[in-house]
Amino acid sequence: MKKKWLSLLTTFCLVSGCSPSNKDEVKTNSKDVVSKNLNIPWQINSTPKQMWISERTGGLVLLGPKQKKTSYSPKFSEAIADDGEGGFLGFLLDPNYDSNKKAYGYYTYEKSNRLVNRIVEMCFENNEWKESRILLDDIPGGYTHNGGRMEWGPDRKLYITTGDSGEEELSQNLKSLAGKILRMNNDGSVPEDNPFYPSPVYTYGHRNPQGMTWDDEGKMFAAEHGSSNYDEINKIDPGKNYGWPIIRGDEKKEGLESPWVHSGRETWAPSGIDYKNGYLFVAALRGESVIKVNTSSKKITTIVSNKGRIRDILIEDNHMYVVTNNKDGRGQPSSDDDVLLKVSLKNVME
Repeated sequence: MKKKWLSLLTTFCLVSGCSPSNKDEVKTNSKDVVSKNLNIPWQINSTPKQMWISERTGGLVLLGPKQKKTSYSPKFSEAIADDGEGGFLGFLLDPNYDSNKKAYGYYTYEKSNRLVNRIVEMCFENNEWKESRILLDDIPGGYTHNGGRMEWGPDRKLYITTGDSGEEELSQNLKSLAGKILRMNNDGSVPEDNPFYPSPVYTYGHRNPQGMTWDDEGKMFAAEHGSSNYDEINKIDPGKNYGWPIIRGDEKKEGLESPWVHSGRETWAPSGIDYKNGYLFVAALRGESVIKVNTSSKKITTIVSNKGRIRDILIEDNHMYVVTNNKDGRGQPSSDDDVLLKVSLKNVME
């Protein structure tokens, strides 16, 4: 009788689309909420004693000891254009932030009746953030597909993702900064070992990449939004063409890189990603989850769900910090959204 019941359950799951219980999934509750009522948070940064979070509408939030929350309104040289998917996106503390109080920002603004993105140096002085220098300007922007993630590579270079700005053909154009992963020095200059020097372009053929990380061996991975589905996680090598809009999914063409992993007909809309102990952890907006990808087997499991749209994650020690994006116009926010969660990874690293 037990075998018959299990057989019926399996058949029901196949027909209805349900799945068996996932032992990797972390059950979160109100105790896991570190901060609430954030305003479309985008990128998480941390120091040993502080956490900084950028907000797409132009704000910065500081979480200090005992999660004390302080909000700042950085002074930029242009007005933030936060309609659609633009705004104050990437925010990255300088490796020497504790001594020099510098950071780097990526934001969208309007120039000559068109949207563009800009990378700037920022300084924290007299309890105020302000733009101190423009590092790179005129990155094509749009109502959608602005990219915007910024990360430090193991080589201590600054890596930046850009979207195709809604103009697919720009991804294949090496003269355009759209649909690329860029690599720069922290002063805005271009490293001489860049594949297309003196261009900051590191890789091309991207649609809307929004996450980057590196494994223990220094291998680079990037998460990228596909078209409707076929979202991608790619292994990144300098100078390679990742195929958009020519190929997607399992399609192949000489000279183009097929995805390392893709979502098939499902939709993740992946954003921030991080790595720990042989696993990639990926924030999914449309997928409303955090997924875990085994970098050896490529097995994919869900570890966080039921929190709505997830924009970014940051792993520290055995915990993962997660920010939701339910107030970005595409979610269903609760009265406390958006929130920062602290999730234990103790039981999901096996």
